[in-house]
Amino acid sequence: MYEGLAESQQLLIDWLQSLESSTGVPLSRTILTGFSQGGAMTLDVGLKLPLAGLVVMSGYLHPDIVTRAKSDFPPMLIMHGRYDEVVPLTSAVKAREAAESLGIAVEYHEFDMGHEIRPQMLDVLHNFVVKIMD
Repeated sequence: MYEGLAESQQLLIDWLQSLESSTGVPLSRTILTGFSQGGAMTLDVGLKLPLAGLVVMSGYLHPDIVTRAKSDFPPMLIMHGRYDEVVPLTSAVKAREAAESLGIAVEYHEFDMGHEIRPQMLDVLHNFVVKIMD
């Protein structure tokens, strides 16, 4: 079911680690954001790198999530639609609980919507970025 997942994770890690040389922006000033499957990849990869923050929209945990053995995880924003027909709301709750159990600072929001991104989410995202990049 998750064929190619490890390779995809490594490709994303390699790409993120290459960004500083091409953009001048270090990982410590980078916020990884993903929607749906991209949210799952954000959780997978984001907990392994020294990023500034993670944003998961309508995401979920893959079954074999591996985290760094350190305690310096980036802060995380999780947003999810209460009526999401693709990724159930319980997936967001599980992701929040798993993150909090690792000691991650999690900001969590539910919205009256389905599997989508709405303008009010962008307002929350903006506020999260401003807060963690100060």
